[in-house]
Amino acid sequence: MSVSVSKKKSKPSKKQEANGPGLCFSFALSFLCRIPATLFLLILIYLWCSSTTIISGNIVHVCVSSRKLNNLYCLSAGTQPNIDIPIPGINNSAINPNAMANIKETINVVREGTTPVTENSADKDRKDQEVADAVEVVNAVLEDPNLTSEGSVEEDKNELVADAQKVMDTSQDDPNPVNRREVDKARDEEIATAKKAVEEQLQLHRSWRSDKNHAVCDGRGIYVYDLPSKFNKDLMGQCHDMVPWADFCKYFENEALGQPITKLGEGWYQTHQYLLEPIFHSRVLKHPCRVYNENEAKLFYVPFYGGLEVLRWHFKNVSNHVKDTLSLELVTWLEKQQPWARYSGKDHVFVLGKISWDFRRYDNSSWGTRFLELDQMQNPVKLLIERQPWQINDIGIPHPTFFHPRSDDEIMAWQSKIIDSTRRTLASFAGAARPDQPDNIRSILINQCNSVDDGVCRFLNCSSGGCDQAESVIELFVESEFCLQPPGDSPTRKSVFDSLVSGCIPVFFSPFTAYYQYPWYLSPDHGKYSVFLDQEEVRQKQVNVVERLVKISPREREDMRSFIAYELLPGLVYADPNSELEKFQDAFSIAMNNLLERVDRMESTVQ
Repeated sequence: MSVSVSKKKSKPSKKQEANGPGLCFSFALSFLCRIPATLFLLILIYLWCSSTTIISGNIVHVCVSSRKLNNLYCLSAGTQPNIDIPIPGINNSAINPNAMANIKETINVVREGTTPVTENSADKDRKDQEVADAVEVVNAVLEDPNLTSEGSVEEDKNELVADAQKVMDTSQDDPNPVNRREVDKARDEEIATAKKAVEEQLQLHRSWRSDKNHAVCDGRGIYVYDLPSKFNKDLMGQCHDMVPWADFCKYFENEALGQPITKLGEGWYQTHQYLLEPIFHSRVLKHPCRVYNENEAKLFYVPFYGGLEVLRWHFKNVSNHVKDTLSLELVTWLEKQQPWARYSGKDHVFVLGKISWDFRRYDNSSWGTRFLELDQMQNPVKLLIERQPWQINDIGIPHPTFFHPRSDDEIMAWQSKIIDSTRRTLASFAGAARPDQPDNIRSILINQCNSVDDGVCRFLNCSSGGCDQAESVIELFVESEFCLQPPGDSPTRKSVFDSLVSGCIPVFFSPFTAYYQYPWYLSPDHGKYSVFLDQEEVRQKQVNVVERLVKISPREREDMRSFIAYELLPGLVYADPNSELEKFQDAFSIAMNNLLERVDRMESTVQ
């Protein structure tokens, strides 16, 4: 969180403070005068977020907690995620010295406005709340993911932490602290209400499931818009400089599946996790229900590569206006199309290959676009690799994996392989640590994993390039009983699907990683295919993950692995665009059949 603080106003004299009965009022006014309007607004927004609700435009986001990696959907309203991508020659952790100075001054403002309560204070309740609010602001600053640094800046960070601790110590010495028990109780109640709302949405999504194994058209045509090339193909043409550290062009080979991985066999490709849009587009163009007359269509697919549009601006210094231009042009184009006007876009579908958060930029953020915050985008269905759990028209679909079978036989051969595989490792974790966040669930898991004997738990360090080769990841997962899947830079992980496809039982630490995301693809009976351990209990060392997994019997593991292989796996992969599956439905087929089912129900309701 980078904030700007103007010069502090002079303090009122003690004589002025002592005069008149309005001591409390004058003190409060003095405190507020120290805080510029922008900073005061930020404090109000943060406090609102911490109480689990924030309003963004005409959208209400319900939040679950106040930590970055837990506060998953306050984040989605507009906090930049902690991107964990190796960029050669660039120190991602270095913080702008000006930002550090601003944060230090923020701490000073809070400290100077927070004085110990005396027995003669006229309004202890007000003072209690003032101290608590100050501590919340300090915590918000300290939890900013950009507060990681090297060299001399690290000394500034340490000084900042020390200053913040003094403020928190002040609150602890307060003879009348805020009643945290009541606050926690209220927050728990709001969390329960929020989770109930999510469950209701998931149930609605499940009600749209089609019971048909194959596409049944029967007048349910799919129309694919022929968009101007700037909305899709031209974006692929910018693959050479889409990101500053890699050439993306190789990932667009083989209809965006990437280059073949011969070591893993037929149907395996080096697929990039953000290329769902062209993969899906290739499949829709060959769908048996595709029609070329818009009057014969029930479902309208808009092949906008919004994820690639976001990706090309992520690491370039351009204005928000530039980032939003293409999205606004698309909406303007669609509004001129006759099918859009019929149901105001309710029968239209977009597929976006990045997380929902990347398209919901908050007012003061510079990350992502506002595409999904536009009024025109509230009615259409959006298929995303990570949905916003409180957005009814966001539907989560699997991240692309490396496996793209061309036939039923390839699927069955792989099912047999993962069932018969000798799993020498109890648990494994493929990911990157958060070295400047020792309390982060990832760091704790890595420490637990590395503290046991070899072969019990294996850690594949992605920060050192260990995960660059798909075969390294898949081979690790095929040899592991359990795969640890903590939240990453956002709640979900592509690794979840890599582990499931490998027959490795995922261990989740947050329900947002999978349970609240993919109702079309994962069973509501989560115990059939996964293990859940609460991340707070792990963080507080109430649970040792490895010790907990050892207690799961071989029979239970076999049952979960069989369910994964035979019930889930076929529906988690995107088959080759030229595939001919007869026995199985892949992730694409499930999505399209369910969308057609939804349109049928929508039309029957309207009629």
